[in-house]
Amino acid sequence: MKIGELSRRSGLSAHTIRYYERIGLLPYADRDRSSQRDYDASILVWIEFLGKLKTTGMPIREMLRYAALRELGSETGAQRRALLERHREQVRARVDELNACLLVLDTKIDGYADSDKRIDDYDAELFQRRQQSSRARQARPR
Repeated sequence: MKIGELSRRSGLSAHTIRYYERIGLLPYADRDRSSQRDYDASILVWIEFLGKLKTTGMPIREMLRYAALRELGSETGAQRRALLERHREQVRARVDELNACLLVLDTKIDGYADSDKRIDDYDAELFQRRQQSSRARQARPR
């Protein structure tokens, strides 16, 4: 597939695809007779995996290390696994941190809901007092 189609299917810009090739995250593409890049569809799985690593905050230098190990073949499996296990622990720590932040946000939002309820209750009580006062004034002899 040409770079335009790979871009469309992967969600990466052609510029990003070329950059990833240049730095070694993507293997260099084969070239067709007119010297245009010609990618095998299997590259989409690798790009999707790189996207997951990026989304989870893996630095490019670690992604490059993983890609280099991958290129060396199956004998680097233990190293790749260790790299991913370390990253997984960092992701779990970040998830825990985000969950703690979410709890703070939920508590704050609940506080606003309670505040709105208190204001509504106060307004209703004030309205009732005014009604009672008005009725009392009307009931007084003049």
